[in-house]
Amino acid sequence: MTDKELVKKAIEAKNNAYVPYSKFPVGAALLTKEGRVYTGCNVECASYGGTNCAERTAIFKAVSEGDRNIDAIAVVSDLDDYTYPCGICRQVIVEFGKGIKMIIAKSEDDFRVHTIDDLLPHSFTPEDLEKMDGGINNGI
Repeated sequence: MTDKELVKKAIEAKNNAYVPYSKFPVGAALLTKEGRVYTGCNVECASYGGTNCAERTAIFKAVSEGDRNIDAIAVVSDLDDYTYPCGICRQVIVEFGKGIKMIIAKSEDDFRVHTIDDLLPHSFTPEDLEKMDGGINNGI
């Protein structure tokens, strides 16, 4: 799947966003290394803490279906500018690898490509926990 095709899937997902409060729809499309695509949109809640971003929706869908090998994620909104993932989404994305390609789009034909490591340098990852004395495998 090309970057442009993945952006198109993100645009389609954006149309499903539930954003009665912010009026700021965001769509995401995730491509696994096996070629499967999972889409997500942001879902708002009157109790704002219950809101979930498009990127995490797509990731949670993939993981709930047994897919954890993320190759790329495309993100798009209705802004006339690039919409980058929030900090929480960046942390969730890097959980699955520093090399994940991030396609940040204004449209199908106007997008930037980064890695999640570009967007969240010096991140805290599962490997950091493994460095701890005793590590995650000893009940910590």
